[in-house]
Amino acid sequence: MLTDATIKNIELKAAAIRETIVEMLVAAGSGHTAGPLGMADIFAAFYFYILKHDPHNPAWEERDRLMLSNGHITPVRYAAMAHAGYFPVAECLTLRKFGSRLQGHPEREKLPGVETTSGPLGSGLGQAAGYAYGARMDHPPRGAFRVYCLMSDGEQDAGNTWEAAMWCGANKLSNLTAVIDRNNIQINGMTEEVMPLENLRAKYEAFGWHVLEVDGHNVSAFISVIEQAKAIYEKPTLILAHTIPGKGVKEIEFDYHWHGKPPNKEEAVRFLAELRTLKGKIRSEHQ
Repeated sequence: MLTDATIKNIELKAAAIRETIVEMLVAAGSGHTAGPLGMADIFAAFYFYILKHDPHNPAWEERDRLMLSNGHITPVRYAAMAHAGYFPVAECLTLRKFGSRLQGHPEREKLPGVETTSGPLGSGLGQAAGYAYGARMDHPPRGAFRVYCLMSDGEQDAGNTWEAAMWCGANKLSNLTAVIDRNNIQINGMTEEVMPLENLRAKYEAFGWHVLEVDGHNVSAFISVIEQAKAIYEKPTLILAHTIPGKGVKEIEFDYHWHGKPPNKEEAVRFLAELRTLKGKIRSEHQ
């Protein structure tokens, strides 16, 4: 049951994840800020409600698979995994350090619980499609687990994304749900100025997908569309999650310059103070 208490817990986890993201980026001195902050609510919803998973048994055969195609936003995944119990939160401060398990892009063989090595944009949907198809082969008709693929909107520029989208539609992979972080920015500008994507919904529908749209910062609404996706028969589902890059830090929200830029120590102090104020508001709103 999705109770008010459960929603509050997920929102507080998202707030803690955002704080950890800033702390790990300033410690690393490099990395991506806007995308990870924008996806904190979605990752909190996955790791603290949606996913069938076990932090103490990351290789559990029947776990859901969460594939991160846009690997550059991996600080949010690391932070979510740490808060979920996969490894100590303190390890997040080793981000991008030599010998760390937490590299700038996730490596499957370094960190238990990471399903794929990602970095080259546009590869994730094809990888997720293979997992979903394999699950249906082993456990017909819908597989023993669900596959979720998280993508950026900017990587929709990559042609192999559309090859995979066509293949998923043709094979009716209803055990696959893809989520596009529709934050409208990429590294060198706004998506609609760099390479226009709209009408993105109609494009996926033309490839045989069921498409849902949602406010990516509304936890209960996001969980609701995930549940709707489970009810769709013989079609893969795409969720267009509309998010604000840099969410929680007003001075960097919607600023594409923060796509691949970490905060310095002075900026981090301001960012963390604002995020902690927001966390206090979440606590008071649910009392």
